[in-house]
Amino acid sequence: MTTTNADPRELAKFSELAHRWWDPESEFRPLHQINPLRLEWIARQVGGLAGKQAVDVGCGGGILSDAMARAGAEVLGIDLAGKALKVAQLHAMEAQTPSVAYREIAVEALAEEAPASRDVVTCMEMLEHVPDPASTVRACAALAKPGGHVFFSTLNRNPKSFLFAIVGAEYLLRLLPRGTHEYARFIRPSELARWCRDAGLEVTATRGLQYNPVTRRYRLNDDTSVNYMFACRKP
Repeated sequence: MTTTNADPRELAKFSELAHRWWDPESEFRPLHQINPLRLEWIARQVGGLAGKQAVDVGCGGGILSDAMARAGAEVLGIDLAGKALKVAQLHAMEAQTPSVAYREIAVEALAEEAPASRDVVTCMEMLEHVPDPASTVRACAALAKPGGHVFFSTLNRNPKSFLFAIVGAEYLLRLLPRGTHEYARFIRPSELARWCRDAGLEVTATRGLQYNPVTRRYRLNDDTSVNYMFACRKP
């Protein structure tokens, strides 16, 4: 039997904000701003999303799930924050998003139920919110078909990321609510790379994400010292 790899406090935190997921000026503004950058990068790595079977792990209110579906993928968004999922479902109905569905299920449970079933697995901004991130990585790998792609995004653990992601983003610039992140849960790229290798994934590309407080814009670059993404392939 699979035990649930989730922190009730983290789920409660995101459930409380659920009604604000699709407000681009809310606490989720950064997610709305970085979504096109992420989507384009993911699509480029997989050779286009059209016709791909995708699962978005820790989908929240469905910002990335919705975008991948609009890019032509058949998407299942999964999360354990029930209120956020209801918001995602409601938005999909209102916006008439094609080929997107949502389920309240743990990634480990879905991996047992439907192993090797997806061309694309995304797990963005979730690893730093679960008690056992390595378990999440293993489950994401198990969901991918042979030759499939798996994507992760998270926060590096070093003094710079503490300064930028917590002090800067949560306290000075107020881009995120205070308490969104816990520094001890940040993950070094070397740690994530090891978990990926142990799960049978090959890391094929990495990308950093940088915020310019003057222009208030994000861009992708090669600096993985704060926010970063991994693209992986299952042999």
